[in-house]
Amino acid sequence: MAAVSTVDVTSAYPAFLDCLAEADEAGARDLADDLLEAGIPAESVLLDLVAPAQAQVGQWWQRNEWSVAQEHAATHISEQVVAAVVARAAPRAHRGRVVVACMDGEWHALPPRLVAEVLRLRGWQVTFLGASVPAVHLMAYLHRHDAVALALACALPMRLPQAHQMIEACRRADVPILVGGRGFGPDGRWARAFGVAWAPDARAAADLLAAPGEVSSGAAAPTGRLGGEEYAGLVKRRAEIIDLALDDLRRSERITSGYTQAQWDATIADLGHLVDFLAAAVYMDDGALFVDAISWTVEVLRARGVPQRGVLRTLSVFSATLRDFPRAYDFLRDGRRAVAHAIAR
Repeated sequence: MAAVSTVDVTSAYPAFLDCLAEADEAGARDLADDLLEAGIPAESVLLDLVAPAQAQVGQWWQRNEWSVAQEHAATHISEQVVAAVVARAAPRAHRGRVVVACMDGEWHALPPRLVAEVLRLRGWQVTFLGASVPAVHLMAYLHRHDAVALALACALPMRLPQAHQMIEACRRADVPILVGGRGFGPDGRWARAFGVAWAPDARAAADLLAAPGEVSSGAAAPTGRLGGEEYAGLVKRRAEIIDLALDDLRRSERITSGYTQAQWDATIADLGHLVDFLAAAVYMDDGALFVDAISWTVEVLRARGVPQRGVLRTLSVFSATLRDFPRAYDFLRDGRRAVAHAIAR
């Protein structure tokens, strides 16, 4: 990697992206070291360099400009840079223990890792439990260790029902809860539905934890109707709904002709995600959750050259199967309209 002549994080950003693109771990670490050597705070290196670069990597994957392998390599390098930056800063804990974890089924671990390290830099004793922590194991850990707060991450709204269960379990353990991640909505709307504090980023999370009374374990009453019989019935029929949609796609040679086994496996996973997003929308009584997920899915498929009419066909199968589920049926109608609009563009 060519030497970076600047000590400004913004100016160094393109060079860091180049390191990620070339899988140049040594170059990325050297660049971060140069910034620290020049007096740039470790927190700024993490949040003004690593974090936006990783967001850019996600956008490249979404637009099909990068493969999964490239994204994984870049994420690994970012993780190594984060570890090196914090090790060099060598923060000393003078505040209580904060546990940071991804909820069960959530595998996007780098954003909460950044939160954990920023808290560590600000003097908290931090335990980072990593990706996909089962609720029962999280609760056992919180009972065994005296934590002053739990920071819980959720990147995908389809995990909101599980997030709510974990939040309620933490309330029963009287542990103050702070949540974050895109799964709670860009403005934290679904965190508010659960009655918990929400932070849009690592700096905000650290500020909230440092402010007395901002993060509470109090059982604030959730707004609206959460869960209910319709959600339970939809979850119970999940496998049936996926099978019906899969059978319909298999009959459509115009859409799936020439599919490889890998493409079929991806299709099955996508169908499961669509059902889970629909179930989460029913749970939260918020159709925008499902429409946003469908719109994102269509854009990803468009970038990969996958016929988007397959999504429209799948939603029609879902609708025919779920006529007795009024909220789900209405959300599917809105989803079909969004897909049809996207196709027509």
